[in-house]
Amino acid sequence: MNFTADDHRYMSEALRLAELGRLTADPNPAVGCVIVNGGEVVGRGWHRAAGQPHAEPLALAEAGHRARGATVYVTLEPCSHQGRTPPCAQALIDAGVSEVVSAMADPHGRVDGSGHEQLSRAGVRVRSGLMERAARALNRGFVARHERGRPWLRIKLAVSLDGFVAGADGQSKWITSAAAREDVQQWRARASAILTGIGTVLADDPQMNLRLPGVDRHLTRVVVDSNGRMPENARMLGLAGTVIVAGRRHPGWERGGVEWCELPSLADGRVDLTVLLERLAERDINEIQVEAGSGLCGALMGAGLVDELLVYQAPVLIGKGKPMLAMAGMEKFADRLHLDLIESRRVGPDWRFLYQPAHQPDRQTGS
Repeated sequence: MNFTADDHRYMSEALRLAELGRLTADPNPAVGCVIVNGGEVVGRGWHRAAGQPHAEPLALAEAGHRARGATVYVTLEPCSHQGRTPPCAQALIDAGVSEVVSAMADPHGRVDGSGHEQLSRAGVRVRSGLMERAARALNRGFVARHERGRPWLRIKLAVSLDGFVAGADGQSKWITSAAAREDVQQWRARASAILTGIGTVLADDPQMNLRLPGVDRHLTRVVVDSNGRMPENARMLGLAGTVIVAGRRHPGWERGGVEWCELPSLADGRVDLTVLLERLAERDINEIQVEAGSGLCGALMGAGLVDELLVYQAPVLIGKGKPMLAMAGMEKFADRLHLDLIESRRVGPDWRFLYQPAHQPDRQTGS
C-alpha cells in the first residue's frame, strides 16, 4: 500500500502521542491518534490509562464537527468491541470520518481485523501498515502477549568490566553508579511485572518497587520459589501491589496481596518457567523485567524465553565473583549464544548495553 510523505508525517505525530502513555497505559496498549481535515490537524489524543478514554474519542472530542470527512491516523487498529470503554470504530463511523490510516492491526483476539472490517462496511476507507515496525516496538509486550501467549521478557544485569554480578563474597551493592540505578527505574516503569528468584529475596530482601516521580503505578512482583522458602516478613510484602510466589511447594502461610502459583517440574527438577510466563500472560502481564541472580537468569536464557538483555557495565574490576549467567549445557565454546547489540549509551560513569538474542526473526517487535 502506498503512503505519502504527509501520511508519514501525521503518523509520526500519532506515534509521539502514543509514547506519552507508554508508562501509564499498561495493561492496555499505548495508542496515539491524529485527525486531519483539509491539510490541518484538527484533533489529537492519546490513551493515558486503562479505563480512561482511548486515543480516538479524545481526538474526536477535540476535532468536533471538523471530524466529518477527515482522515484519522491511529497507531493501532480501532477497537470494535465494548470493553471498559465503548468501541472506537463505531465512534469514528458516527463522527463521519472518511478515512482511517492505522499503523497495525490489533492482535487482541476480540479485534484482530474486525475494527478495520467494521469501518470498511460503513464506507470508511481503511489503509493499514504505515510505520508498523515502530508501532509494534512501542507495544512489544502487548503484541507478544497476544501473538505468542507470553510476555516480552527483559533481563537487567549490573556487571563489572570483567563480567561479574557480585564478588566472591556475594557482595554486589553497588557495582554500578547512582545514575545507572536511576536509569533502571525508567525501564522498570515500562514493565508490568518484576521477576526475581528466592535466592535474591533471601540474600538482599529487595523491595522491587517503582520509584519514579510522576508514575503512580504498582508493579506486580513475581518470586520464583521452587521449595516454599519465601519469608512471610519479606520487605516487598509490605508494599502496595500484588506479589506472586511461584513454585512447586506452598510457603505455608497466607497473606493479603500475596498469591500462590503452583508450577509443574521439568525432568531436571526445576520449575517450568515457560508455564509461569503463560500464566502471567493470562493475568494481562505484557512486559517483564527480570532482576535476579545468575541461576534464574541463566535458566530463562537457556529456555529461550529472553527477548532482551539490559546490561549496565561499570568501570570496575572484581577479579573473582559470580558470573552474569549460569547456563547449563554450555561447557563447550561451540555452545556459545550470539547476541545482537541494539543500543549502547553512557549513563554516568557506566555504559548501558541493550542486546537481543541473534538469529531470531523480528525480535525487536515482539513477534
